[in-house]
Amino acid sequence: MPFEKIRSEKLASSVVKQVELLILRGILRPGDRLPSERDLAEKIGVSRPSLREAVSDLQARGLLVSKAGAGIYVADVLGSAFSEALIRLFAEHDEALFDYIAFRRDMEGLAAERAAKYGSPTDLKVVDTVFQKMETAHKRKAPEEEAALDAKFHMAIIEASHNVIMLHMMRSMFDLLREGVFYNRQVMFDQRTTREALLDQHRAINTALQARDPVAARRAVEAHLNYVEAALTQQRKSERNEVIARQRFEKELSR
Repeated sequence: MPFEKIRSEKLASSVVKQVELLILRGILRPGDRLPSERDLAEKIGVSRPSLREAVSDLQARGLLVSKAGAGIYVADVLGSAFSEALIRLFAEHDEALFDYIAFRRDMEGLAAERAAKYGSPTDLKVVDTVFQKMETAHKRKAPEEEAALDAKFHMAIIEASHNVIMLHMMRSMFDLLREGVFYNRQVMFDQRTTREALLDQHRAINTALQARDPVAARRAVEAHLNYVEAALTQQRKSERNEVIARQRFEKELSR
């Protein structure tokens, strides 16, 4: 008969599964430092030898890394999502920029729809809390902070969608945005009229999510990214016009 005796799972294996799930769900993020061995063993309720065995296993799997004298950290498991050569191509061609916005529009529209349907009350509280921080930064005229909160707001929605594949894929995309590969978000928040429009758009997204209206949430995200696309198109056009104007000016000076 195809039956086997039930064996109790080793404590170390239970620890490994718990840490794996925390990483998979995006709760533990690349670069996060784990508590000290003693504190973590107490939190989880296992012996320190069992914890060491689990950590060793997770390191062998490439999920944790040890830094001499600094502790144990979650590995940068997304670091190889794009090659350096491909990242350079992204940064140098507008085609990649506008494809990136189109990709975000599709994915984040779906994420907002899912968040409105499946997000827990606490998920939506996180989204609302980040938006309130955006309003505070806006009132203080802090564009750099507002730009950082913009990314955090969108990631909170993706987290609330409860799709781990989408979560890690979009986090990788936002890492490139944070590094300025596609465009500098802070530039958009430096202009007063643009800042006002962006805040209104984020408010519309938040309102739809809090009302658990998936159709309105998706439309609000799409409208927001349509605006971003139009603003960046205008910015690129203005930059090209300035280059031409400088050439004419230099020619005029040389006469």
